[in-house]
Amino acid sequence: MSRLPVVAIVGRPNVGKSTLFNALTQTRDALVADTPGVTRDRIHGRARIGGRSVIVVDTGGLDDSDDEIISAARSQTRLAVDEADVVLLVTDARAGLLPSDRDIAGWLRKQNKPLLHAINKTDGLDEDQLVSEFAELGIAPQCLIAASHKRGLDRLGRELLEALPPVVEDVPDAEEGIRLALIGRPNVGKSTLLNRLLGEERALATPRAGTTRDPVHARIERDGQAFHLVDTAGIRRRRGSHTGIEGLGTIKALQAMEQAEVVALLVDASEGVTEQDARLAGHVMDAGRALVLVLNKWDSMDERRREKVLVQVAERLDFATFAPVVTASALHGSGLGELTDAVRHVHACASQDLSTSALTRVLRKAVEMHPPPGGKRATPKLRYAHGGGSFPLRVIIHGNRTAQVPESYRRYLINSFRKRFDFTGVPIHLLFKESDNPYAGRRNKLTPRQIQKRKRARKLGRRR
Repeated sequence: MSRLPVVAIVGRPNVGKSTLFNALTQTRDALVADTPGVTRDRIHGRARIGGRSVIVVDTGGLDDSDDEIISAARSQTRLAVDEADVVLLVTDARAGLLPSDRDIAGWLRKQNKPLLHAINKTDGLDEDQLVSEFAELGIAPQCLIAASHKRGLDRLGRELLEALPPVVEDVPDAEEGIRLALIGRPNVGKSTLLNRLLGEERALATPRAGTTRDPVHARIERDGQAFHLVDTAGIRRRRGSHTGIEGLGTIKALQAMEQAEVVALLVDASEGVTEQDARLAGHVMDAGRALVLVLNKWDSMDERRREKVLVQVAERLDFATFAPVVTASALHGSGLGELTDAVRHVHACASQDLSTSALTRVLRKAVEMHPPPGGKRATPKLRYAHGGGSFPLRVIIHGNRTAQVPESYRRYLINSFRKRFDFTGVPIHLLFKESDNPYAGRRNKLTPRQIQKRKRARKLGRRR
């Protein structure tokens, strides 16, 4: 498990930074409009670049305005550059090279960060002329893109992958036990839960939201099982009011999630399940970490309110019904045994050894009951399956025309595997691979004499 690298997207207002952010993260988290200055806070997202997970940060536009809000956005951008492993400067091909582009490029060069240049909105323009014009900035490589049409992103991804720091695996000692990250919105009781598990005041816990800023690490042992705990800063909603320190805490929380094996998502049961709770559960699933949902402050509610919260869990987290739900009170210590038992169980489920024969039997039975949809020549053929590792738990399926397997059929296959194996709390990542055709090109390897012999043999066979 390695630390997630950070890529910051920087540039003038309205050059397409948010559009590029959405294209890289495959989301619509960043607000996009033709009006300059829409993005003011930093927005963090997760992207896969060349098979590697990264955190992408969308920043507000840099300009010389004296407006107080724009000035705050500039401060946020500077903090994002400080946090970044790679900085991506975005310019606007249609506007051309402007003095503010030169100023931003000059400032970025002084930051001693790996620096790339993406020239956006290049559709229909002379590429050689653009390269010549923007070469004045002295930043190489230059990637010509059209973020709104996702053109040029393959080359940009390759350049970003080359600029990222090398992967340094952080392999824990076997004695460290299960790596457990505590995540959630601010003030849901993460630090209180950590202190209760430890039996001491290791993390500062106050009614004020945002007390925890840096991840707090601790090690405990319960019933012979060691746990390596990480208490993270609260992750606010994406367009909330961020101070610089809170923005850095969000990145560290996402990185802690990546380094964990199991994630306990704390929800303030007295407030119910919010949109941000659902988004955080989605982050855990994307990271492929085992998930336990903890409804904290359970003792503060009456029976009617409890039933309402359980209905909210079923409705708003319907995509994570595989995750166990634990009711607890971090303040009074109730539910801690159930929590650690659930963490141990989901960790064992995610770590189980999946044999190729067992997975293939489930796959073939599922295909036999409901073949994948498709036309006469377009029906995918799924041949066999095998495991591809844990955290994330991957099932690799080999076959032909696998790119045509629809999302609905993928969900059907995942449910089929869940019925056969105990995957409690474990998101399943399906990967499809094309099988090589052993007969491909064989005819072309025949000599002319062999081809004639085959033709004569077929003729004799028809006459008989």
